Amino acid sequence: MITLSMKDLIAEHGVVGAGGAGFPTAVKLAARAETVIVNAAECEPLLHKDKELLIHHWTEIRRGLETALDRTGAKRAVIGIKEKHEKLIQRLAKQLPANTSICRLADAYPSGDEFILVYDVTGQVIPPGGLPIHLGVIVSNVETLYNVGCERPVTHKYLTVAGAVREPLTLRVPVGTPFSSVVQAAGGSTVPDFRVLVGGAMMGRLAQTLDEPVTKTTGGLIVLPASHPLIVRYALGWREVERKAKAACDQCSFCTELCPRYLLGHPIEPHKAMRSVGFGGHETRFRHGQLDENRPTPVSEGLYCCECNLCSLFSCPEDLDPKNVCVFNKSRMKREASQAGNGACRAHPLINARRVPITRLTRKLGLSSFADKAPLSATSLAPARVVIPLRQHIGRACVPAVTVNQSVREGQILAAPPDGALGANLHASIAGTVKSVSEEQIVLES
Repeated sequence: MITLSMKDLIAEHGVVGAGGAGFPTAVKLAARAETVIVNAAECEPLLHKDKELLIHHWTEIRRGLETALDRTGAKRAVIGIKEKHEKLIQRLAKQLPANTSICRLADAYPSGDEFILVYDVTGQVIPPGGLPIHLGVIVSNVETLYNVGCERPVTHKYLTVAGAVREPLTLRVPVGTPFSSVVQAAGGSTVPDFRVLVGGAMMGRLAQTLDEPVTKTTGGLIVLPASHPLIVRYALGWREVERKAKAACDQCSFCTELCPRYLLGHPIEPHKAMRSVGFGGHETRFRHGQLDENRPTPVSEGLYCCECNLCSLFSCPEDLDPKNVCVFNKSRMKREASQAGNGACRAHPLINARRVPITRLTRKLGLSSFADKAPLSATSLAPARVVIPLRQHIGRACVPAVTVNQSVREGQILAAPPDGALGANLHASIAGTVKSVSEEQIVLES
């Protein structure tokens, strides 16, 4: 019989990438690598969670980093952090593990994109459709390593609450806490009619309701007036995006010239993806809700889009949406997108000159009036009810391991991936009773 001591504790504890799509960390660290990069870039405007963790919880992060080095056999580690955090850099430099260094990054967007980060640290370009491991590199977010170093089940999440709130802050909350409670912990909104962007102003999404729960990958909540231009943009449907693209794109190519992946030498030109809309190329295989394989393939110029949104929210002088046009075209070509490109890429000679400063981006987004600080709060939220979604990670949804009316303790396993499937365990974030179990979520009440 397999005992707990024989299991992989990282997998047992349900650790996933806390800064992105939630890839199971135990699987990532099973690879052999030469270099581990700690992603501390935190390039989204107004977010400060990773910086605050480095300030207040370096001991756990260092322990997690040492575990990552041991698991992967990597010979060195590099912490990628913005050069503007000089005091923090000096403090960390005195406490680094062996064979670990710091790479100072420009205060630009999207410096936290792992392709850009790997290039800045190693000088090498990950091939289109590839992964850092293709270059012998593993990239891990600050909070992910914190969770590894804590050596306990992931039951809580750190996140920044910023924007139109009375007290912007970073805090630790139980997974499953409703957004409404998190916003109230920041003093509530400063405007009566507001909406929330989940994850960030650039790569986030518009929350449909404040009852939505915090998950293992929720990095921040940006509260904005309902009339704010960013909220209006995120609320647009595809038909409106399509109509404006057909009518107003003048093929200036600014979206391409500033595209981070284009500047890495990847075969992506968003302005040509926009051209596909004007000439109907995006819809030639899709009609009346059905995919017609006999029709021509849509253009592939957006196939390797990383969805950073720089083209749509900064580059385009017409305020069009090349990112979502690229996403639409990518959805038609998923098979090609899953394959790494052949051959090495060479970065554009002007890649450094075309980086977009965060200060300019923040002004363009209409966020300059909001406080750009969010200190870690000692506030401890204790919600009486949490909702635990069964898919908070890449892979298969978890299978419930509890039943209605069952009593659970904090940290107890609630659900696990199907045998042999990619996924991550889910644990009770509060002690209480299971109130409901479905294929989508488990509800607990204290």
